[in-house]
Formats: sequence, structure tokens, C-alpha cells
Amino acid sequence: MKALIAGGGIGGVTAALCLIEAGIGVELYERTSVFSEIGAGIQISPNGVKVLERLGLREELDAVAFRPEALEMRLGPSGLRIFSIPMRDEAVRRYGAPYYHVHRADLMSILSKALRTRLTSAVHMNKEVQGYAQIGDSVTLTFTDNTRVQGDVLIGADGIHSAIRTQMLGAMPARFTGNVAWRVVVPASSLPKNLVPPTACVWVGPGRHAVTYYLRRGERVNFVGVVERDGWQGESWTERGDKADLTADFKGWAKPVTSIIEQATDCYRWALFDRDPLEEWCRGRVTLLGDACHPMLPFLAQGAVMSIEDAWVLSRQLKKTTDIPAALKAYEAARKPRTSKVQRGARSQMGLYHKRGLGAQLATFGPMWLAARAMPSFVHTRNDWLYSFDVTA
Repeated sequence: MKALIAGGGIGGVTAALCLIEAGIGVELYERTSVFSEIGAGIQISPNGVKVLERLGLREELDAVAFRPEALEMRLGPSGLRIFSIPMRDEAVRRYGAPYYHVHRADLMSILSKALRTRLTSAVHMNKEVQGYAQIGDSVTLTFTDNTRVQGDVLIGADGIHSAIRTQMLGAMPARFTGNVAWRVVVPASSLPKNLVPPTACVWVGPGRHAVTYYLRRGERVNFVGVVERDGWQGESWTERGDKADLTADFKGWAKPVTSIIEQATDCYRWALFDRDPLEEWCRGRVTLLGDACHPMLPFLAQGAVMSIEDAWVLSRQLKKTTDIPAALKAYEAARKPRTSKVQRGARSQMGLYHKRGLGAQLATFGPMWLAARAMPSFVHTRNDWLYSFDVTA
């Protein structure tokens, strides 16, 4: 069996590694000239780490990642802690794997190096997908340079603007959520020591929130700030923003937040669009993976992790049988309920963080504050359905 993969992001490269591990032939096609990952930090929770560990990448992750001491929520303006639940050692004890903060570029470096080491011939750069055709027991992938390749199965891991999905299902409507996200990374050495908590910290406030955490074993600090806005047109990770606007958006907030912004040299912003779960992911010998089939808002920090889980499940289904269409349907049936639940969960979190007015804040955050003190394990149980899941079991 030969699998064709369109897209060389986190999901596509992980899928290639999982397929190789399953003994399946792979050819991966990436439209850019080098493997890269736009953005900054991402969180890889234990459910994703379990897959990377089975691929033999745990040691490399340990070398570049940061393991947060806790998951926290604080009030943005005052810094008052609403809850803090242990995570550094607790993740391994409770979920069987660490919780990592990692720079996207570092994760892509680990994944792409592993792929080139295990099967150098599988990687093809500067190959932008134009479309595909299914004929008999094969699928043909065509590129904008007028070349084509043939395989037994095609995996569309080509992201939120997937050409494979568009051909399969047509345009995918998106709704602007009314939120715009800022992202910044600064050297930890530029900040007062111990100012930024060594946690995955959500800072909540009226009409906005921020997330802070460390990267590269504590050498960098990642900041994401989400602010409500009326009207937006673009959906780009690479649009530069004006630092003065970012400063104004979080004026008067706690010192850790404002200090990170003060040290920022490059500010980027992007609009957050929401999409409904797809009715189907596959047709015949063609299927979708990751953002191509279930793009999600970042409020549960599961976008990359869901694509990593997808990759493992898809490889196991293809390994089980020579009936490729049946394997793809089984993959979809196994994955869709979980990814749809994560999509809905991320959407619901959006409204939780931005409560306006003292009454709404007390009604929302007061019970969290009390529960964290009276029943410390309660907050952990809210995450168990996500983090304890093990697709490799």
C-alpha cells in the first residue's frame, strides 16, 4: 500500500511517521521549500504526547520543551488567582505522560528530522496540490507544476484552507467569532525573574483574555491575547500588528501581562473564525486529517493534538485491512465524535473567559475559586476526558 499525504505541517508529518511505523509506504508532498511552522508556542497535552512517545520522540521533546508546574486561571487586571491545579508531576501520575509547552518550530524540527531519518525518499518539497482523481483502485494527485503521482490512498492534511477538502466537499463556510488574537514571544531574560508564573496561565477579563507560558525549557515566554472586535476580513497568522494597539488592549492589566507586551519587538494578530463539524471526512480512497477536517478555536489548546491523534488512528485502521475505503470510514467513525466534542468545547470556552461586570464575574469565577479550595481535584476531573484519552492503547 502507498499513501499520498498532501501537506507537511504537524498533522501531515506525524501521519507519515505513524504510517511508516505501521509498515505502510508513504509519499509526502509539501508546497513550501522547507518544513516550517508559522506561529509561536503550542501546548501538547498528555493525550498527544502518548503518540509522540510511541514514535520514539519523547527524548527530543524533553530536550526542547517546558513542563508547566500547573494550569492556572487569574483575573487579568488584578492578577488574583482563581484556581491553580498541579500539572508537572501530576500529568504523568494521572494521565501517564507529561504536559509540554513547545515552540512550533521546535516540534516541526523534531518531526521532520525523524521523517527524513526514517524514510528520506518520502519527502517532496515545492509541490502545491491542484487536485485529485480516483480511478478504479487508485487515486492520482496532481500539482500546479503539471506533475502527478499515483497511490492507493490520499490523505488531505493541507490545513484550514485545504484544496483536498474543497474539491471533496466544496467551500467550507466560516463565521468570524468577533475575536482577534495577538501573539508575541519574548526572551525570559528580558523580564524580572519569577514575574511570569511557570504555568499555563489564563488571564481573564471583560471582553478579552490572555494566555502566558514558557517555551524552550524556560528561555522564552509565549503570550497570546484575545480581544473582542467588530468586523474583520482576513484570516492570516502572519499579519503584523501595531504594538501601540496591543498595549492599549491590555492597559491596566497585571504586571506579568504588561511587562511581556513592553518587551515585545514583533507583534502578530489574526482573526478567529469558527466552523461547524463536517458531515463527512472521506470519499472512496480520499480522507482528511487535522485542520482540513476539524479546524477549531484555540481555547482548549487541542488543535495540534487532535491532528496527532488523527494520525495514529488513521494509520492503525489502514494497517488492519486492505479494504481502504472501509478503513477510512472506520477512521472517520472513530475520530469524529471526539473531535466534534473538542470543537464544541473550545467554542464554549470563548464565552467563559470574557465575562463583563462584577455580577457576571462573581457568578462565573466565584464557584471556580471555591471549588479549587474545597475540592482541589474537581478542576482536574473536568480535563480527564481530554488528557486521559489514549489512542495508542
